[in-house]
Amino acid sequence: MNKKIIITALVFGIISIILGAFGAHALKKVLTIDQLTSFETGVRYQMYHAFFLLFLGMTNLVSDQKKKVVYWLTLIGIAFFSGSIYLLATREITLIDIRSVAFITPVGGILLILAWIILLIGIARK
Repeated sequence: MNKKIIITALVFGIISIILGAFGAHALKKVLTIDQLTSFETGVRYQMYHAFFLLFLGMTNLVSDQKKKVVYWLTLIGIAFFSGSIYLLATREITLIDIRSVAFITPVGGILLILAWIILLIGIARK
């Protein structure tokens, strides 16, 4: 499980760097300031959670069962939170309009918060 978590963390980190560079260079020319700021928020939170997963995969302070729950909450949370922000910010150029399901952004945020809380409780109880 630890190897899977660490690999996921590294992939999230790599994608964050790529998307950050893409946003700073290519998207800077086609997005409004507000859209670019929103896109950067998605990148930032994805990178924060890459570090979070890296910590999760390297710690022995919680059980494997808790790690699995935190891993999946984080994975789905980033997909919903950052993924929806990317799509919402670029909808004019991608022609993908997810505004009707934009509620997945806060759902993703809630899943990320739950992941942190579960990890906190797991470490505190050990």
